[in-house]
Amino acid sequence: MTETEFWQLVTRTTPDQDQISLAENLKGKLEQLSDEQLVEFDKFFGQQMRRSYSWSVWGAAYIITGCDSEYAFAEFRCFLISLGKDWYDKVIVNPDDLGLLIQWPEKDGYAYPFLDEYDLIAGQLFEDRTDRELPFVPSGMATPQGKKFSTKKKQLKATYPQLSAAFPF
Repeated sequence: MTETEFWQLVTRTTPDQDQISLAENLKGKLEQLSDEQLVEFDKFFGQQMRRSYSWSVWGAAYIITGCDSEYAFAEFRCFLISLGKDWYDKVIVNPDDLGLLIQWPEKDGYAYPFLDEYDLIAGQLFEDRTDRELPFVPSGMATPQGKKFSTKKKQLKATYPQLSAAFPF
C-alpha cells in the first residue's frame, strides 16, 4: 500500500459527511483489501495519528469543541485524517488554518469534528478474518509534542486568530 492509496481510502467524500456514512465507506473499502494490506493501512493510520499528537493541534480542538480528554482528542485526530492529505498536512503545520474550513459535520447544530473508532475499523476487520489482532501501534507518545496551549481566552485568540473568529468563545 502506498501513502497515496492510504489517503484515497480515508478521505471523506464531502466536507460535512457524517461519521456513520464515513465509517461505512471506509469499512467497505477496507473489506476489499488483503490481510497484508490491512496491516499496512493500519501502520499508515498509526503514523498519522502520532504525527498529529501535538499540543498545538489539541489547542485547535479545544477552541472548536472544548476538547479536554485523550479519547476526544483521538477522535478529533481521526477527523483530521478524514479531511484528506492536503488539509491534514496544512493543519499539522498550522492548526489555526482549520478556521478556513467552510463546512463541518454537525451534531445538534454545532460543529462535530469527531470520528468515533475510525482508527479501529481495520483492526476489527483483521480480527474478524484471522482471529488475531493487528500488531499494536500506539497512536501517540506519552505526552503530546510541543508546548501545552494556554486556555486563557486572550492567549487562545492570539495563537488561533482564524479559529477564534470562526468559533467565538
